[in-house]
Amino acid sequence: MSSGIIYLVGTSGHPNFGDEFIAAAWLKYLAVARPDTDVWLDSPQPGMAQVLFEGMHPRLRVTNTLWRLVHESAEFPADVAAKNIRERVTGLGTPAYDLGIIKMREAESLHLIGGGFVNDTWPHHAGLIAGMRAVSELTGARLFATGQGLMPALTPIPGETPLFKNFGYARARDAPSAAAHGLELGLDDAFLGIAGEIGRNEAPAGLYVCIQRDMADPGRFQAAVELARSEIQLASRRGIKAFYVEAIPGADRAAYECLDDLIPESRFVPFAQVWTDGLPLSAEQTWVTTRFHLHLLAAAVGARGIAVGVKEGYYDVKHESLAALGSGWSVALDGDTPAIPQQRGKLRDDLPALSAQKREEAGNIYPLLDGKSGSLTAGAGKLFNKALAASRKNKIRSGAR
Repeated sequence: MSSGIIYLVGTSGHPNFGDEFIAAAWLKYLAVARPDTDVWLDSPQPGMAQVLFEGMHPRLRVTNTLWRLVHESAEFPADVAAKNIRERVTGLGTPAYDLGIIKMREAESLHLIGGGFVNDTWPHHAGLIAGMRAVSELTGARLFATGQGLMPALTPIPGETPLFKNFGYARARDAPSAAAHGLELGLDDAFLGIAGEIGRNEAPAGLYVCIQRDMADPGRFQAAVELARSEIQLASRRGIKAFYVEAIPGADRAAYECLDDLIPESRFVPFAQVWTDGLPLSAEQTWVTTRFHLHLLAAAVGARGIAVGVKEGYYDVKHESLAALGSGWSVALDGDTPAIPQQRGKLRDDLPALSAQKREEAGNIYPLLDGKSGSLTAGAGKLFNKALAASRKNKIRSGAR
């Protein structure tokens, strides 16, 4: 360990609203907790990530060193890939990588931020953890993992088990992931940023829809579209307007084009608008969506809805984890066609406690520092809340959205 660099590893830059929201939440927290520390984000799409997160931390740098190592070894068996990545990290001697690896080796800590990207859907992503562990074994850097969705579970890699061996802190966001890897159950990393997102873009009442085409098992995309169509038609008969929200550009547009006879283009909310102005959220909404983080944030403000699982063993685990937290939403699996619940769930009422739990986790990993003495300050969570509230207040006063 040397220069105090904080090194984050995530799957940012696609763009994908959920992954970007998680990275933004950590960067905004670190802007308060560690504004004078260099923060490096290792992302598969560093160019777009740089644009998305501009200004969120004063000392942010973006790279793809670890992701390049992983992608270079993606076609090899998992044990061979892990061996190749370890050798690159510890041995150097590859000019195309060496400068990035040297920078990674300067990190005080390496942190696998949340999301559902290290699992058997993308088994080669286990190389991210192999690379992080190789750095730690060489330099003593601390290893963290938060908000991990690890299902479907990876096949163990010889010599690399357990998956989070030598991590000082590791938490899963759902019970099956925790059980599969012997981790404690925590919360999705989005809970770190919810307080700052609520109220950023007040939405009119209505039915909100987002159906993904990517990651869908055969037949489930069309089934989800038909379920959404039925709910839109029912809402229309009741005089309720329908809106369409895009979480991944392009991947979510396909469903809208199947529904544009019911939802005018003026009520299509593109990703760029969501990112710039905020996710349209209101307790008066209803939703039909396949997207996990739209389910999470909408339920957190008290909206009711139907969450559609489009990939067995992956999205059903995600949505069921939120149902277990009290989202109150119906979960549609295997062609189910449930109705939107009449009553909202308890997640909105529990949100202050859940957000406080997530801020406490962040404070334990990255305690806020007193700028004058470097000593730890009391009330890290309260200070973070005040900073978020002040930021929101200033935007409201200035008319910004």
